[in-house]
Amino acid sequence: MIDNLGLALSHGLIILAAWRLLWRPDLNDDSASPPAADEAAPKLWKGRKGA
Repeated sequence: MIDNLGLALSHGLIILAAWRLLWRPDLNDDSASPPAADEAAPKLWKGRKGA
């Protein structure tokens, strides 16, 4: 019983997430481009530039 409940719950949540992602209004909007690579990643590593 627990196994079937766990499988149903996990698969149901995956289906719900996919359903919500597919029906987003900006899914097919080309003007909503992702940020550039320099803006997307935070500057966590401050290494030497010449090395």
